[in-house]
Amino acid sequence: MSFGGSQWPEDPRQPDRSYGEPLSSSTPDWAALADASAARARRRRWLLIGAGGVATAAVATIVATAVVFTGDAAPSGKNAGELPTAAELPGRTAQPEPSFSTVAPPPPPDPRDFVSSAEKDTAPLSAGALFPGGKLTMGDRVYAKGPVARTAECASAAQGSLAAALRSHGCDQVIRATYTRDGVAVTVGVAVFPTEAQARAAANRSARGIAPLSGSGVAAFCKGGPVCRFVGNSFGRYAYFTATGYVSGKSVTKDDAEAFQPGDDLAEFTFRQIVRRGEMQASAAAAAPAG
Repeated sequence: MSFGGSQWPEDPRQPDRSYGEPLSSSTPDWAALADASAARARRRRWLLIGAGGVATAAVATIVATAVVFTGDAAPSGKNAGELPTAAELPGRTAQPEPSFSTVAPPPPPDPRDFVSSAEKDTAPLSAGALFPGGKLTMGDRVYAKGPVARTAECASAAQGSLAAALRSHGCDQVIRATYTRDGVAVTVGVAVFPTEAQARAAANRSARGIAPLSGSGVAAFCKGGPVCRFVGNSFGRYAYFTATGYVSGKSVTKDDAEAFQPGDDLAEFTFRQIVRRGEMQASAAAAAPAG
């Protein structure tokens, strides 16, 4: 039994838990925690420094290897101090820039120039070249070719004032051909002159009077009174004329489309043949080597 005051422990080796520091406390040891955190920070910093050093060494090794080794993977035998500087390294070889001539090419030859004078118009000329084949097709119209004639006596291939015009303007030759279709006959005559001016003068002076050419199955036409249609024109040194009439002897009237169409077709065809002659010679001249 006790009467107040503290009770001593029965075992003197065990301290009294009522006094001194308790075995377990709820208050943390802040100093110990701070020391532990600082230690962890130091370890992390040294790890980062070590990793950075390793990465730097690896990059330096790669760069040194790329510089020391050439394109054929053979070592250069030089250390880093002997390698050329960036200023000494060869740059990219400059590629030549394309160059273009500032001189304009000459214009292509004009086909008309080659049929405007005897000096340039040197291609062979014949009745077969001007009027080839046995028939002529213009659109859906087909004309049968009849007689063909060529003469150096130009006046003999004309009549009236045209004969005199051919003679006075220096005609060299006349080539004629006759075509027929549905009872209408057309004689087309091409008169050749030394120059374009002479051909134009002859055509302008008298478009009327090319002599109709009959024979080879074509009856005479435009003779003995019936009215016929005569047309003339020129291109280059060539004057070309047409005489259109009915083989029956009927006269051609003012608005006679049946007779006008064949004459226009033959005139158009002849014009194209003369132009084509110029084009062929111009093409040959353009393809010929310079000089």
